[in-house]
Amino acid sequence: MAILFSTAAQSQVYIYPNQPRYYRPHQQRAYRQPQQQAADFKPSVELSLGYGFPNLDKSSLPEYNAAYHTNFVQQGPFAGSLNYKFSPKTSIGILVTHGTVNAPYYANNSTSAIPAFNAKLNNWAYMLNLVNYLPGSKAVSPYTRVAIGVNSWQQNYTDASGNKLAMQPANLPGLAYQLSLGAKFHLSKNTAFFVEAGYGKYIVEGGLAFKL
Repeated sequence: MAILFSTAAQSQVYIYPNQPRYYRPHQQRAYRQPQQQAADFKPSVELSLGYGFPNLDKSSLPEYNAAYHTNFVQQGPFAGSLNYKFSPKTSIGILVTHGTVNAPYYANNSTSAIPAFNAKLNNWAYMLNLVNYLPGSKAVSPYTRVAIGVNSWQQNYTDASGNKLAMQPANLPGLAYQLSLGAKFHLSKNTAFFVEAGYGKYIVEGGLAFKL
């Protein structure tokens, strides 16, 4: 049996006795990952509740020449945000955090285990919150957070017995901000667990997000 091969214009021709057959090379199409269409998107309101650690308001505890503190106690910050997701990639809203830090101060020349006084900072922060969603999947939605706003402080100074002291208030920062990179892990259609890391009011935070 004789076989004749010829190639022309990217086609191959195989000729068999009394039975010609023609084969063209198969061209593969590039695979495109399905994307959410704008027509399928519906704006929504999202509520997030979380707890951050550590409370970075500790860096605002006042410094004194005649006294020092070696440790502190913190609560929070507790964080809550209400956002309007107006596009598949972006939402805007408000982020509110609340936390306290307090520390005992000891006189420099004293060897007493009893502090000279205690300082407590109570903080509320109100920030404009912008969330940008990165490419993800139905199960995981990564995002970045940029929030900026103002601090509202309360300062309390007490002696070792808890009596209030009339001390000069510390000069505390008025600017509040939070920069974070995080991800939402969807538990259901309207509920997700989230975790994020960043800097500002806290370093790490976790909590729940709800689609209203």
